[in-house]
Amino acid sequence: MTKDLSSDTIPTNLRLLLVLEEVARAGVPVTPTDVNIQLGLPKPTIHRLFATLEDEGFLQHDIDGRAYSPGHRFRQMATGVLSSLRIRAARLAVLRKLSATVGETCNIALPDRDAMIYLERIETEWPLRIQLPIGTTVPFYCTASGKMYLSTLPKSHLARYATSETLKANTDNTITDPDTLIQAIDNVRKNGYSFDDEEFMDGMIAVAVPIPDGSGRMVATLSFHAPTIRFSIKKALEFLPALRSAAADLASLLND
Repeated sequence: MTKDLSSDTIPTNLRLLLVLEEVARAGVPVTPTDVNIQLGLPKPTIHRLFATLEDEGFLQHDIDGRAYSPGHRFRQMATGVLSSLRIRAARLAVLRKLSATVGETCNIALPDRDAMIYLERIETEWPLRIQLPIGTTVPFYCTASGKMYLSTLPKSHLARYATSETLKANTDNTITDPDTLIQAIDNVRKNGYSFDDEEFMDGMIAVAVPIPDGSGRMVATLSFHAPTIRFSIKKALEFLPALRSAAADLASLLND
C-alpha cells in the first residue's frame, strides 16, 4: 500500500485493516495521531477506528494510558499466521537440525501482552529434560527469550516495565532490582543475544537470539535450554553461531 493515501481514497471497509497494518509496522505502542500521520483520516474517524478495535479486542491501551498495542485477538491472529501449515514443516526441520547440533531442546517463542509464549519446540532425546510445552507462557524478566524481547523496547518503555512489574525471585539468581534488570537488558541489546543463568528455574540455563522480520525487527525468539549438569553458560555460548544461522533460516521462511 502506497503512503500517498488521503481520506478520500481509502475505502471505508479498508480503514480498520490499514490501522492494524500501521500498528504492526510500528512495532511499538502508538497513538492514533502516530498512525494518522500515515493515513491522513479526519481526527474523529481515526479515534473512532481505534475505539472499535479496542472494543473488539484487536488493540489495547498500553501502560502509559495514551498509546495502544496489539490486543489479544490481534496477537492470536499473528500467531495463527506464524503457525500456518505452509511453513510449519520447514520451521520444524530447522529446529530439528539445531536441536541435533546442540543436543538440547530448542524453542520458538512469541511476545504476548505480559509474557513470552512458546510457539514451537523440538525436545531433546535426553531422558532428563525440562518440560515447557507449546503454549506455555514464561515471564519476560527472568528468561532468555523474555530478556531478548525486552531489549527491543524503547528505553522509556523498558524503564516503565522494570519499575512496574513484580520482579518475583524464582531462584537465587533472579534479577529483582529494576536498575540491575535495565543494565542487563542494555547488555543484551549490545550483544545481540540473551541468556538465563538459572534465573527462571534452578538447574536450567538458556540462550536466545532474535528472529527478525523483513525490516529487521524481532518478531519471535529462537532459544535452547538445558540442565546445568550438561551445560554451563560458557558452553552454551559456543553454539551462538548455530543459533544465529538457524534464526536467519527461520527469518527467511517468514519473509519469503
